[in-house]
Amino acid sequence: MHHRFAVFAAGATFLLIVAGALVTSNDAGLSVPDWPTSFGSLYKLPPMVGGVRFEHTHRMVAEFIGLLTIALAVWTQKVDARSWVRKLGWTALATVVAQGVLGGITVLYYLPPAVSTAHATLAQTFFCIMVVMALVTSRTWTEAAPARSQELRGAGLRTLSLAAAAAVYVQLILGAGFRHSGIKLLPHLISAVVVTVLLLWTGIRVLTRYAGVATLRRLGIAMLALLFVQLALGFASYFTRVQWGRAAVQPELGMVLATVAHVAVGALVLATAVVLMLQSRKSLLPASNLERATAVQKVVAA
Repeated sequence: MHHRFAVFAAGATFLLIVAGALVTSNDAGLSVPDWPTSFGSLYKLPPMVGGVRFEHTHRMVAEFIGLLTIALAVWTQKVDARSWVRKLGWTALATVVAQGVLGGITVLYYLPPAVSTAHATLAQTFFCIMVVMALVTSRTWTEAAPARSQELRGAGLRTLSLAAAAAVYVQLILGAGFRHSGIKLLPHLISAVVVTVLLLWTGIRVLTRYAGVATLRRLGIAMLALLFVQLALGFASYFTRVQWGRAAVQPELGMVLATVAHVAVGALVLATAVVLMLQSRKSLLPASNLERATAVQKVVAA
């Protein structure tokens, strides 16, 4: 039940990412001009019209996620014997509190670009923490034994998956900067090329050399599929918002759908890359460990 609750909380956090993207894509960031109140009230529901329905819905979802995170941190403290997992639960709580404060600052100071970018970046960080909480509380994680797989020459899967996850994270920061701060698109495009190469390299490495490890194989397939979807959504976002949307008085439906989907799938790509990075360390026995284990087995056999 603890794991199922963590999965539910992670799924709800993904919906919060979508709700936040809807606010930005609909230019609704200041539709509710005060914080922490909404039009002077903490409890009264404002008229859900125009941009208010996006901004206030985002706040309500965020409050719900905050409650879930409190419950998850306390529950983890009580039932999980691993100190690092308990600390991760409290880290999630600290992150969601910081995220709420950043969200308030964006309203009170009229969407300062640096704070808005940090708010979007921290949202992705918080989502990854919640996904990791769901991962490490599962039986698949706690009961699985590492596969006896020799690391091959070249960049090992551990290093490669770490580089891929880091590159995706940087890419999301650049994307947030482009959306919120008005930085040039070029860094985001250059980073997209780097991310594409790394994810393709990582996915192909998994499918060609570690296909026998079912968990890694599924993650590799999922990551490659999400990459191709994300590339298509990136092109759609560029044409609908940057090219065709220049003359639009307000965000049009196509622009909103493309950009929100691009943000949402980007979050899934990051989460998948992080999980693959962790699973590669969990599922594969490093070469040095494998040599020691083989030596021990020979001694026992003798």
